[in-house]
Amino acid sequence: MRVLIVEDDFTSRLLLHKFLSDYGECHVAVNGREAVQAFQRAKQEGKKFDLICMDIMMPEMDGHQALREIRALEEATGTLSGDAVIIIMTTGLEDTKNLLESFQGWCDAYLTKPIDTAKLLGHLKSFALIA
Repeated sequence: MRVLIVEDDFTSRLLLHKFLSDYGECHVAVNGREAVQAFQRAKQEGKKFDLICMDIMMPEMDGHQALREIRALEEATGTLSGDAVIIIMTTGLEDTKNLLESFQGWCDAYLTKPIDTAKLLGHLKSFALIA
């Protein structure tokens, strides 16, 4: 499994990396703009990501905008309907507005911080990313 962790907070990024690296190859972006660029580069190189864990509140480009741009890129190439990357939004904000905006942008799951690793593991299994 290839994972892109998109997180501007060092500690959150480190914790996700430590947990997810047991299940696959992890890459890091510190804002939404870097995430979109990493996603595009990976697709061009034929090394797509299987999972993106993306924070919502970040500098330069927030997670909602990056989610919309990634889904638009998938739609433009026809991968949104069948081979889309799994995107789990992560945030310290537990409010209806961010939850709705995330799912309207076609995220696959939503987790609040601190990340409950049992819930994250459950998502990885339910999306068949791990056995």
